[in-house]
Amino acid sequence: MRYLGFFLVLSFYKVLLWLGLPIVYLRLLMRARREPAYAARRGERFGRVPDAIKSGAIWFHTVSAGESIAAAPLIKKMIDNLPEQNFLVTTMTPTGSEQVHQHLGDSVDHCYAPYDFSFAVSSFLRKTQPRMLVLMETEIWPNLIMQANALGIPVVLINARMSERSARGYQRMSWLSRPVLEAITHIACQSAEHMQRFIDLGVDAQKVSVLGSVKYDLQLPQNLAKQASLLKTQLNLSARPVWIASSTHPGEEEQIIQAHLLLRCQLPELCLLLVPRHSHRAGEVGKLIKQYNLSWRASSEGPTAGVYDVIVGDVMGQLLALYSLADVAFVGGSLVDHGGHNPIEPGLLGLPIVAGPADFNFVEVVARLGEAGAYKKIANAGELTEVVSELLIDAAGREQMGSSARAVIMSNVGATQRTLALLASQLEV
Repeated sequence: MRYLGFFLVLSFYKVLLWLGLPIVYLRLLMRARREPAYAARRGERFGRVPDAIKSGAIWFHTVSAGESIAAAPLIKKMIDNLPEQNFLVTTMTPTGSEQVHQHLGDSVDHCYAPYDFSFAVSSFLRKTQPRMLVLMETEIWPNLIMQANALGIPVVLINARMSERSARGYQRMSWLSRPVLEAITHIACQSAEHMQRFIDLGVDAQKVSVLGSVKYDLQLPQNLAKQASLLKTQLNLSARPVWIASSTHPGEEEQIIQAHLLLRCQLPELCLLLVPRHSHRAGEVGKLIKQYNLSWRASSEGPTAGVYDVIVGDVMGQLLALYSLADVAFVGGSLVDHGGHNPIEPGLLGLPIVAGPADFNFVEVVARLGEAGAYKKIANAGELTEVVSELLIDAAGREQMGSSARAVIMSNVGATQRTLALLASQLEV
């Protein structure tokens, strides 16, 4: 009876997807108007596999830029250990695609992953015939997982997380979610809390483990110091205090700009590095800055002798260098209900970290940083101004927070090596 129920629910899911196909395609076209990169390679999203993609690969699906960057060291180590093995890395976003090319180059095949339509997934699997499918974090797609499982392809979810909010949603759809989760070969979680939520959703405890987060194993580029030094000169920031607001979203930038106006009343030379999550929004953010009578320039522009109130980051892959120029870091996606972005990057660079109340994407990381006194959670833009002001004035406090943040990050490295061992064991089964 249970499996009949699952069959009916899965069939209903497939019907809904078919009915939504025109909407999905229209949304893709509309997205392409805002971000032209979405217009390219559309066929890949519906199961068309480029001829250059080799079959029999170990397939990593890394979704977007953050996951692609986090998975790159692991994939590189697997390539070193299995030099004769093909590797395929898929993403869903152009920014993710850029990061795959930047970090992995020609060592892997790359294309977009198919949307979770049965026909698209079937076509993709038939052409690629992967040896293993490795999913990142929360990429739990019913058709993809069930079809891979039916073909005997091991499916491993690594760096897995399951927030309380997501767990409630999966519980409400348990007829669909439980069989899909059971079809995953192994789930490697970031923490014990995440592992318990998967078990509570019906996953066999023998198929779940805690390996930590591979995002702690961030590798700083060897030329980062040189890149940051050149950027500091180019942006004319050598003698100025600087704070950065990174990975920001619509609804946040205005609050941050207002905070910057107040901060400049205390520190007139203060510069804000404002880095929207999606670099194509730089012009939109610039227009908002001008509404407040502040001067701005894009980080991609050439050297200047001018002094600007705000510099807008508009280059993918530049964030670490921009962090290196700052005295204090605000991590975005947290003053709006997005769940926050990765605080590990500024932490590793020894910056004091400030963020808003919406941090459910990084609950455990935030908790560890908070316990060490390396992270300040603020409730609103008013508190943002107050906390950033205190940190900019208190050099010793900044140094202490930054040192504590880096210590937390360094004490949690090792997930990449543990995950590597897990994947090797699954290949031997």
